[in-house]
Amino acid sequence: MLSMTKKTGYGLIAMIHLARLPEKKLASAREISDAYGISLSLMMNVLKKLCAAGYVESVRGSRGGYRMLRPAEEINFVGLMEALEGPMKLAECITRQVEGLGSEMACKLISQCPIANPIHRVNSRIREVLSGVTLAEIIEDTAGSRLQSKSQTQKA
Repeated sequence: MLSMTKKTGYGLIAMIHLARLPEKKLASAREISDAYGISLSLMMNVLKKLCAAGYVESVRGSRGGYRMLRPAEEINFVGLMEALEGPMKLAECITRQVEGLGSEMACKLISQCPIANPIHRVNSRIREVLSGVTLAEIIEDTAGSRLQSKSQTQKA
C-alpha cells in the first residue's frame, strides 16, 4: 500500500509553517513541534534533513531558528519526500536502478519477472505526477481547507 510516512508529513508541516512566516522571521523546532503537537526530537530530525537537502537554513543563536531557502513554487513533492525518505519506490528493484546499482542486484527474479516493467512504468508515472505538485499548491490547498473549517465553525 502506498502511504505517506510520518516523516514526510511532518516535513510538509514544517515547510508550510516556515513558508507562512513573515519575511526574515525564523521559527524554532520547538515552536513548530508545539504548534502541531509533534515530538520535538522528530521535528529536529526532519529539519536537519531539510537543511542538508538545501530546503531550509538553520540560524544559530538565542534568536535563531529555521527559514526556507527557496520559494514554495520551486519545491516539488517528490524532491521533498526523497530528501526525507530516500528514493521513491514501489519495489526494491526500482531503488536499485535509481541508485545505479543495476537491476540484477535488486531481485533474483528480475530477468523473468512479469511485473518488473509494468511496475517501473507505474513508478515513473506516479513520480511524474508528484513532481508536478509544488509546495505552493499544497499551501494553497491548506489555506482553502482552513477557510472552510473556519466558516463551518462560525455557522455552528
